[in-house]
Amino acid sequence: MQTEALLTNAPAAASMRPPSRPSLSVSIRRVPTVLLVVYTLLLGLGLGLGSAYWAVNGDPPFGSLRLGPWKAWPKLGAPEADPYMRAIIAQRSDVPLATGEGLGFTASMDNDGRPLDSACSYTLGPVAPIARVWTLTLYDQAGRLPATTLGRKSFTSAEVLRDTQDRFSIALSREAQPGNWLQLPSGGPFTIALRLYDPPGAGAANLEKSDFPVIQRLECGT
Repeated sequence: MQTEALLTNAPAAASMRPPSRPSLSVSIRRVPTVLLVVYTLLLGLGLGLGSAYWAVNGDPPFGSLRLGPWKAWPKLGAPEADPYMRAIIAQRSDVPLATGEGLGFTASMDNDGRPLDSACSYTLGPVAPIARVWTLTLYDQAGRLPATTLGRKSFTSAEVLRDTQDRFSIALSREAQPGNWLQLPSGGPFTIALRLYDPPGAGAANLEKSDFPVIQRLECGT
């Protein structure tokens, strides 16, 4: 009897089993080693060229000195300049001041951190770092000297008009201003270059933020 019961329940037990799934065959395609090598070389070449283009078309990534809106690279003209600095100098066809000659600073924003815009008017002063001679020059967004009505694109420390306390104020605007005036480009951003010739001390060791002209924005037009 027990044997018959087991035989009777066998089909029911079999029907309760989950249906068997067909086995899935997975095929793996191997990428040839040559293609992997070529892809790696092309990726490395693209990253290298891209990073090099970015590096030489901007400011040097290392060795900068910032004092307010003014920034400089004291080793730009030194024999120990890094490869990035040398590549930028060669790309720009620029001749920086040597270590014993002086130091060049640039400003692309005012003292409040706002980008310099030719649609606005500015005053610059009243002091400059001590140096045998300094020059202050404007450049447009392409790094060229702007065309001006009076033909003046810069001031030297010997030319700028001063008050009885040896302080000065230079007006930067597109419209003519009394006194010391530099005409801004017709439009777009601009930069200011301040070059110090034969400053005292070694490089920028003795310079502080308070030694530099304040760039103050007055008003902006259209």
